[in-house]
Amino acid sequence: MHLLPTIACLAACIPTITAALSVPVISTHYGTIHGGISPFRGGDKAYIYKGIPYAQPPTGTNRWTHVSGPSFWGSLNATEFGPQCAQTISDAGIFSSGKNTTSEDCLYLNISTPAYKAGTNLTSLKLPVFFWIYGGRFEGGSGDVKTYDGTGFAEKDIIVVTINYRLGPFGFLAHPELSAESGKNSSGNYGILDQQAALHWVNENIQKFGGNPDQITVGGQSAGSASALDVMWSPLTKGLAEGIISESGARGTHDPMTGTDATSYRTKVAAEAQGVKFLRQMNVSSIAELRNVSMEALLEFDSLSDTIWENTPLANLSATFMEPPMWRPNIDGYVLTHNYGQSLRKNDHMDIPILTGNNKDESGASPTLSYTAKEYRELYTPVFGDLADAFFELYPGKNTSQASESAKEFYRDLSRVGTWRWAIDWAAGGAKSSVYTYYFTHAPAENRDEGAYHGSELWYTFNNIPYASYSNVTWTNYDYVVEKKMSNYWTNFIRNGNPNGSGQPTFKPTTNETEQTMWLGNSWGMGPISMNAKRVQFLHKWTSTLPEW
Repeated sequence: MHLLPTIACLAACIPTITAALSVPVISTHYGTIHGGISPFRGGDKAYIYKGIPYAQPPTGTNRWTHVSGPSFWGSLNATEFGPQCAQTISDAGIFSSGKNTTSEDCLYLNISTPAYKAGTNLTSLKLPVFFWIYGGRFEGGSGDVKTYDGTGFAEKDIIVVTINYRLGPFGFLAHPELSAESGKNSSGNYGILDQQAALHWVNENIQKFGGNPDQITVGGQSAGSASALDVMWSPLTKGLAEGIISESGARGTHDPMTGTDATSYRTKVAAEAQGVKFLRQMNVSSIAELRNVSMEALLEFDSLSDTIWENTPLANLSATFMEPPMWRPNIDGYVLTHNYGQSLRKNDHMDIPILTGNNKDESGASPTLSYTAKEYRELYTPVFGDLADAFFELYPGKNTSQASESAKEFYRDLSRVGTWRWAIDWAAGGAKSSVYTYYFTHAPAENRDEGAYHGSELWYTFNNIPYASYSNVTWTNYDYVVEKKMSNYWTNFIRNGNPNGSGQPTFKPTTNETEQTMWLGNSWGMGPISMNAKRVQFLHKWTSTLPEW
């Protein structure tokens, strides 16, 4: 249950968070942790503890195992980020504020806190916690990305945790040998197990940093969004989170975007079969031999894609409905027991509040999308088959301008309708907690020409502009208005499972009583999931003919 601090706590705690004198040394049963001052906020605003080990290094014989907790470290100088997990070209890259080095020894987390007054009894504060999981198709990314810097939330008395987890073949190789040695008949979900290990570590230790272990919200974007949802799906994390923020993640179970990118799952059978094939590709005959193969050799295969759209009509739109990454979670019966649809129907998941949504110019709706009328017809006719005439009536394309805009409108409608459908299915399965869905429309100063692109909301939700900027851009006054409102909605949700408050436009939960979602960015308030009710009916009809992912 999300609980706001009591009036007594607010009166007692606020002074301790405003006049910082020194960075507290944190004592755990692993040893002490010595942090530093935020390089972006200063000593009177926020502290950050970097590179804290939360598990044993998954190296050598520990490669492809569910690793145990960290060893005793004595005194830890937590002032530098740990290495990013092994990846070919770091998706953190130019965004990184850390070492920008990669290693298999990478299971570290970072904790941002408010600046506490010296002598504060941290364990009595019980501040809300935001546990953040990065995206990157399960093959790239890192917890040291500047966009995710937690000190913007720390200024608002939220403790933020960012983590690293295994990626690519290191995080998601399944194989019959690995399943047999696990003792759980499970393999291939090591990246998810890492996330869970970090969440357990935080649950056990965050009170020492001033956090409330009973008030942890798990959030993520893209593959991190799917990972945040996995916390809710997995039987291994029940009771460890009080809310989920899934940015660009939750879509209808028959929505093709659920089957693409990094939001879909493999079956255990398919994952293990690919693992057997992978060993042959690597010219080894056993997992023991593969554990001796170099990191660099394995990384040559870290960007493999699956082929779920091959020989299907949706292959025509592969630029939008991308093949999902080969290295992704699988339904192994242990870490994950059901796919999205099964979990929703069975109500086999944590019943906790969810904040989820999409951005205007992602998922195919890029401002640069352009078709001639002929290209539009040729590409989309086979996708809709018997429903093609109805599609072109609702999304006409008589010339290049109309075809391009109609395609964008289709993707934007599908995005809003898909997430609305997910929220309705959530309630239909028996869940009682509210789902708040949103649609973000504002193009940030960073890459303004790309519109409200995939991940563009993060500049604002993390309360980080211009600290997280990676180029010399001019942020407008309105960018700061968007930042204030977005970060307030997110902060409110992290505090109490409800984004409302701070005198902002009312953010209503999604229900089947109205086909609406919350529009954020260039406008503020509840709005339609499509400008045309017939389009909504069409999308429901079309997606019902597609497989469940």
